[in-house]
Formats: sequence, structure tokens, C-alpha cells
Amino acid sequence: MSIAIEIATFGQQIIHKSTKTAAVASIVIMSVFSFSAVQAVGLGPDTIADMVEKNLDAVVNISTTRLVDARRRVEMPNMPEGSPFEDLFKQFFNEKLFEQNGENGQNKDEDGEAPKRPQRRVGSLGSGFVISDDGYVVTNAHVIADAEEITVIFNDGEELMAKVIGTDEKTDIALLKVEAEVDLKFVEFGDNKKLRIGSWVVTIGNPFGLGVSVSAGIVSAKNRDIRSGPYDDFIQTDAGINKGNSGGPLFDLEGKVVGVNTALISPTGGSVGIGFSVPASTVEPVVAQLKEFGTTRRGWLGVVIQNVSDDIAESLGMDEAKGAFVSKIFLDSPAEDAGVERGDVIIKFNDQDVEDQSALPRIVANTEIDKDVTVVVIRDGEELELAVKVGLLQEGEEKALAEIKSDNVKTDAAEILGLELQELNDEIIEQFKLDPETKGLMVMGVEADSDAAEKSVRPGDRILEAAQTEVNTYAELEAKIAEMKDKGRKSILLLIEQSNGNVRFVALPIK
Repeated sequence: MSIAIEIATFGQQIIHKSTKTAAVASIVIMSVFSFSAVQAVGLGPDTIADMVEKNLDAVVNISTTRLVDARRRVEMPNMPEGSPFEDLFKQFFNEKLFEQNGENGQNKDEDGEAPKRPQRRVGSLGSGFVISDDGYVVTNAHVIADAEEITVIFNDGEELMAKVIGTDEKTDIALLKVEAEVDLKFVEFGDNKKLRIGSWVVTIGNPFGLGVSVSAGIVSAKNRDIRSGPYDDFIQTDAGINKGNSGGPLFDLEGKVVGVNTALISPTGGSVGIGFSVPASTVEPVVAQLKEFGTTRRGWLGVVIQNVSDDIAESLGMDEAKGAFVSKIFLDSPAEDAGVERGDVIIKFNDQDVEDQSALPRIVANTEIDKDVTVVVIRDGEELELAVKVGLLQEGEEKALAEIKSDNVKTDAAEILGLELQELNDEIIEQFKLDPETKGLMVMGVEADSDAAEKSVRPGDRILEAAQTEVNTYAELEAKIAEMKDKGRKSILLLIEQSNGNVRFVALPIK
């Protein structure tokens, strides 16, 4: 059985990835049509109709067409072995296959050239909304993916061809532009941060290509991470989501757009009342950048981070687990220039609190390029302020290249912390194809059912630091363990470089 994350609009569906689970479920990228609102007749606010009437004409249908391969294959039918018709069918099948594909597997024309495959047009439907009187339209990026033509259909039936201004795959947002002879009715973005769990919200979209449809529900949760991208911060609503509604607006009761309807969780692909919208606070800056540059311009700090777990917090002497733990710093990055060190815990960036690992990328991404900001880190138990000049993510991603390490080799080793460790020597360096200046202790084996095994420490990994101090020998590691014991610490923090080149911190208990 599997959970499938699907990208879907009306008329097309693409499986993105799947993992095993005890129940079949689908996360489908679409918009909202509510079952719960039907159950709550008479219980909701009585102002929805006026708000909907005011904004209905700003919500549009997005119709796209794309070309697909239209050639039909001739396949050999199944039949019992030894059937009297087997030779006849084989002869017919081989002749048809030769007609289609030619002697070398490809059909030829009179000049001996391979003809172009016949193609046909297929359509799909989504939703969107107008954000300016001169024709800018917001929708989901997946709604218009691979489209040859995009048509925006208004509530009165008028159809206008649209061009793509820009798309952002990381937030699944696209900006379109249509040219109209008159000023268009439009909607404005609101403040999704004012929403509370239980707040009423309204959606307008195009479920199953039926035309404009309205539904209502409540906010079920905020700040949801459904692992669809690096900036997940979804509004969850109990209103339903159905095919064709992707890109439609999520309204508050004041008629402001507080989100763009994007995803749902469902066992069948239809609504079960767990829907997700990208919040306006994420969408609005993306739209502004797409409008100005045709692409996004996100901030870059240049660090690899991980969550601060309870045991990591204890090993660092922190009162509570919070912030983003820096496990790696890229060369020539804003973080390196500012003096950020591996092992720092970032708790504030540009005057915004960093509650956990997932918060930092969103905060940095939304920060102006080349802006000088203050970063607060915890280092050696003390808070330290650093001045950082924010870089451009696109340039930073080009610099962030990982180095792959080769397989491990078995030699004499020592047992420490449930790990079988090996000091580096000429033989190890040569067989691992390491740089002669490489430091650390090689992990040759991991004790079964140990804390190290539970935390995914694997043979081939290399310990670089213990308690934020470089270690290259058994004696150095054991000395740091003894030092942590003397300080009353229950665990020791190790910096580990994995065999695939990734670097991370792991806190192991001291026994």
C-alpha cells in the first residue's frame, strides 16, 4: 500500500513520489470544495453571500492545452502456448510492428528519415484569480506546467489568452497576464497571520470543470509542513478539495485573499476535508518578484542546518530545544563572511525569532538581497550577535557542491560510544581516496540496537568533532567524553561527516 503525492488538475495526473504505509492515501494538488460546510448549514456566518457576490467576477477558470504523443502501439495479443493461431498472429504482429517502427525500430519516410510522431492536444482545467485591473492573474505553477496555450475564462464567459510572466516551483505559484479592453475586477491579498484556528474561510473555484463554485469551511490548523517543498507553511482547512480547483483563492470573511488553494489528503483523490492553502504572506512576495523580475530572488545564508533536539540542547547546555543548528557552512557564503561557526544555534535572524529548523529558510528567503541584518546565535552557551549581508540564493546554490566519499575499509579499531572507530593512517587515506590532510575518526562499525544505530550513524561516516572540538585520536575523543562527564552532561555532541558527504551533528549518551 502507498501514500502517493500527486500533481493533478482536471484531465491530467502525474505521480510524484510514494512511500509505504498502512493505508492508501493521496496528497493531490488542487483547490477547495467543502463537505463540512454542507453539514454546518445554519451555523456559519451570514455575511458570506455578500462577500462572494463582490469578489466572484475576479475568480477565473484556467484552461490549458498541451501536445502529447498520439501514436497507438500494436501489441501481440496473449494466447495459450501452442495455439493453432499463434503463428498467424505472430506474422501479423511482426508486419504491423515493422510498418510502425521500420527495420531498426523506427518508421522511415520516402527519404529514409524518421517521421515526427503524431501528436494530439489534451486539455486541463484549474482556477486562478485576478490581482490587478490591468490583468495580472495568480494560479498554481502545476496548473500551467507544460502548457502550449493558456486561456483565462471569466465568470461572464469571456475568454482571453494569457502569457506566463513567471513561475516558482518551490511554492507552486505562477503569475499570468491577460490583455483586456476594460479594467478588470480584482481581489487583494489579506493578512493570513490574523487567522485563528476555527476562523471561517471561503473558497471559489472550478471543481471538476463544472464552472465557478463556492464553498466554506474553517481553518483547521496553521503552519503545516506536508513536505512538498522547502518553504512549506500551509493553512489547513476542513473544506474539501477537488480536481480542477488548483490555484483558486482562499478568502477571509472580509473578502481578502489569505491563501492559494493547493493540496489535499485523500484516500481516493476526492475531498475528505483535509485541504491546504499556501498563505498570502508567502504568495505576495513571490508574485511581486515574478512581476518585477520574471523569477524569484530569494535570500541565501549559506549554511546546512538541522533541528535542535532535546538531547542536542542538553549537550550544549541550552535550557530548551529551539533554533536552527548549523552543521555545515559553505565557502564564500554570507555565513562564512559573518563569522558563523559550525555548531552555532541560530535563534534570531533579521529581528525574527527562529523557532525551529524549518523557520530559518523561509525567513532568509524573504529577506532583501544585499541587506545587512543581525543574526543572533548561541555559541558556548552564550548569545552572540553577528552582522550578515544576505546573498542571492540562485548564486549560492551553484556554490553548494557536495563531495562524495568512497566506501570504508576494515582495520584495527577501538570501541567507543557503541562505535567501532579507526584512526586515520596512510592505508586508510589511500583506500578511502581521501585528501592527505583529512582529519577525524573513521566509523568502521556500529553496535546493533545502540543509540548511534538509532540515530543513523553508519559505517563509512567520519567523526570530525566531539563537544565542538576537533578529534583525530581515540585519546582525544575519550578525553572529551571525560570532560563532559565532569561537567555533568548526559550526552556528548559529535560532528559527523557521512559517507555521502553530508555533515550533521549527533548527540550520543555518555554511559
